[in-house]
Amino acid sequence: MAGELQELREAGFRQLIVDFAGLSFMDSTGLRLVLKWQATASQDGFEIGFMRGSPAVQRVFELTCTTDHVRFIPS
Repeated sequence: MAGELQELREAGFRQLIVDFAGLSFMDSTGLRLVLKWQATASQDGFEIGFMRGSPAVQRVFELTCTTDHVRFIPS
């Protein structure tokens, strides 16, 4: 995911949306990547949003109290 997002940014895209709908599992590596991209977007002035995933994926954000730090897009 990181490589593709970087390619899109370098191509000049100012708004990115990542769809977690097909994702059934996320661990701390995925969570760190999401938080990194959210922070980068805030610092560099582009927008990134995430479409909610399965209950198991969303639970990772809830358990780590990071739900308010990630911009979730309504589906």
